[in-house]
Amino acid sequence: MRAVSGRVGPRAALRHTGAIARRNLLQVVHDRGAILDATLMPMIFTLIFVYVFGGAIADDQGDYKQYLLPGIMVQTVSFASRLTGVTLNVDASRGVMDRLRALPIARSAVLSARISADMCRMLLGQLVMFGFALIIGFRVQTDVLSALAAIGVLLAYGFALCWISAFIGLALKSPETVQSVGFIWTIPLQFGSSMFVPLDTMPGWLRAFAQVNPTTLVTDTCRNLFLGGPVAPSALGAFLWIGGILLVFAPLSVWKYRRYT
Repeated sequence: MRAVSGRVGPRAALRHTGAIARRNLLQVVHDRGAILDATLMPMIFTLIFVYVFGGAIADDQGDYKQYLLPGIMVQTVSFASRLTGVTLNVDASRGVMDRLRALPIARSAVLSARISADMCRMLLGQLVMFGFALIIGFRVQTDVLSALAAIGVLLAYGFALCWISAFIGLALKSPETVQSVGFIWTIPLQFGSSMFVPLDTMPGWLRAFAQVNPTTLVTDTCRNLFLGGPVAPSALGAFLWIGGILLVFAPLSVWKYRRYT
């Protein structure tokens, strides 16, 4: 049986998306690995970088903690976005997408529900990570609105990365390959950025890459929103990157999904 071929209205499509997103969220709730990946792993990275590497990277651990933690929050959404591609690939390989296609639902609901559920997981990860940052001594030096704006920028970047991950998940054959490729493409974005160290400590060729790296622009925007500093230059670059990623990978993911199913 095929999905109903008639046009589905926006309200119905939203209802279908909500129903499938609920199913995806229930999967996350019962998947301890996904919850740990969204919450515990960023804490472990923070402890390693602050208390193991912090003394070698910076003279003052407290100052480095202030510098590092906005970067770790960017890393959190980067890590979380990889699960989008993996779960889409698993659903496809197990025939779940074929079963959903047989239902009278909007064709857009499967992808939009997956992204919606992953955004909820990202928000949870950000809230847990922010609470942990406050516990170990991180302090917001601006105001509540600026801190909320920083969380918004983080989620917008995570939303864009989810579409890259979705395309990879639909383009490759096995969940293991998707996971490996997802890890590989995020490494240059993370370590070739201002996430962990200032750009002026890098060699010239790497600094040139890091200055235009979207992760640097998002990290600097969030860092300045949390700690104070000029936001507009990095924010402009960050949102140009976010918009460009969505413009390219959202249509590509939809196209690949239609071909896949």
